[in-house]
Amino acid sequence: MQIAISEEGTVPSSALKRITAGGDGRGIVMYDPGYTNTAPVKSTISYIDGDKGVLRYRGIPIEELAENSNYIETAYLLLYGELPSVEQLRGFTDAVARHSSVSSSVIDAVSSLPHDSHPMGCVMVGIVAFSTCLPDANPAMMGSGVYDSLESQDLQIVRLIGAMPALAAAAYLRRAGKRVPIPAPPGLSYAETFLWMIDSGGNYLYRPHPGLVRALDVLFLLHAEHEMNCSTAAVRHLASSGVDVFTATSGAVGALYGPLHGGANEAVLRMLARIGTVDNIAAFLEGVKNKKEKLFGFGHRVYKNYDPRAKQIKSLAEEVFSIVGRDPLINVATALEEAALKDEYFVKRKLFPNVDFYSGLIYRAMGFPADFFTVLFTIPRIAGYLSHWREQLTDPDRKIIRPQQVYMGEWLRPYATPQARPVTSPMHDPHSYVPPTNEERRVMSGDH
Repeated sequence: MQIAISEEGTVPSSALKRITAGGDGRGIVMYDPGYTNTAPVKSTISYIDGDKGVLRYRGIPIEELAENSNYIETAYLLLYGELPSVEQLRGFTDAVARHSSVSSSVIDAVSSLPHDSHPMGCVMVGIVAFSTCLPDANPAMMGSGVYDSLESQDLQIVRLIGAMPALAAAAYLRRAGKRVPIPAPPGLSYAETFLWMIDSGGNYLYRPHPGLVRALDVLFLLHAEHEMNCSTAAVRHLASSGVDVFTATSGAVGALYGPLHGGANEAVLRMLARIGTVDNIAAFLEGVKNKKEKLFGFGHRVYKNYDPRAKQIKSLAEEVFSIVGRDPLINVATALEEAALKDEYFVKRKLFPNVDFYSGLIYRAMGFPADFFTVLFTIPRIAGYLSHWREQLTDPDRKIIRPQQVYMGEWLRPYATPQARPVTSPMHDPHSYVPPTNEERRVMSGDH
């Protein structure tokens, strides 16, 4: 029996069902934990060559975009496939700006959370609350065809991209006891709008430092899209059910919340603080080799070379430090990178700095608390999520996502009466759990 291989080097997984081997003859199912070699979509949005350290948005190298473009122009490129004309960019920028404030009910939902809530949890709540204020965008209320028109798609895109600075600002300001992010003056750029919302105190004459605005804009651009990562896959998975785009996006933000995904730059900063000085690097790397320490910010699921985004961010860090002062941990970071890249143990394993290694230092230098770093990742990644959502709407192979499983449980057994069941229970007593104290949490986080 022959199975055709496409020009892209793919094999339709459904064809494997034709290969049967004993049992009930159901056919072969590929077992692929983590989907390391499974492609559920065909996409034209971004391209990664991990062995060569290549990242392109719609075919344009990320280095060229970081040098010449800005976040809003790049978001348009990701969403619509081409760089906008002057007129198109003006229209898109204005449309996003018109949706840069959110209703009081959304702010109320965020404000009602406990005072020590993690900012990412606040942003997730804000996005879901935002969706409830837009019944015209909900397929569950308006029917499955609500996104059929391009106009409807475009409206949801500018609504969500436009709202993200305000939702992030609401999460940031609540910690300072300030409830409502004030709408920014007209004419500010996207990154400038966000910085104005969190720093201005309502002073309409205030303007963020242009160097910091540019740095944050480049960081937004570099984080805007990264192919089928965990959170982007979550958007496609949720959206395949027909749920509204805001709920699908909030699920992706939940995936990004995880320390193995969006929270990695926070872990890098804690690691560098724990190392403390350049003198401690050799001992730390030995600890990594002996499995006693974890090296955060090195290595990547995709890249087996230097992450091209990390190169851009490393140079960007020096620009930020020239404005706000040099963070002493940058010396530890650069020395750690130099030592690791000369060590055969790490070179052999192709462990190179990734996007998270230097970004946390920039965010800290700009005054952001560590638990807000992932929010700064979330704001721009919305453009990537929406690009995949929009692409999926017209995918001829679109189906509700429903992976297979390999069942390993009991094959068949009778129901046992309560009297015949074993006395021991696999469940631990939940009442015996004692949560860590604040001091224990501080120690566990490395923030000491």
